[in-house]
Amino acid sequence: MTDFFSEDEVVITVTRLTRVQLVRFIEGDFIKPQRHTDGYVFRPIDIARLELLCDLSQDLDLDETALGIVISLIDQLHAARQDLAAIAQVIDALPVDLRNRIDTTLKQG
Repeated sequence: MTDFFSEDEVVITVTRLTRVQLVRFIEGDFIKPQRHTDGYVFRPIDIARLELLCDLSQDLDLDETALGIVISLIDQLHAARQDLAAIAQVIDALPVDLRNRIDTTLKQG
C-alpha cells in the first residue's frame, strides 16, 4: 500500500473528485495535504476525508459554508472520542476499588 498519493493519484482514486474540487477543498482548509517538491502529497486519511467531502457536497448538496460547519462538527466528535478513549485507558489502569466507585457514580447519574 502506498503511504502517500500524488494529486493525480488522488483524482484517479477518489472517482467523484475533480481537480477543481480538490483545489477548492485545499484552499478552504477542508483538507491539509503535505507540501512536496512536486506539489501536494496526500495520506490515506486524506483520501478518506476527500471521499466524505464529496459525499457531503454532492449527495447532500452542501455549499462551502455548510460543508465547513459539518466537517468542523465531525472533527470535534472525533476529538471527543479520542479524549474519551484516553480517559477510559486511565480509568482501566486504576485499582479495582476505585474503578468500581467510578462505575457506581456514573450509573447514579
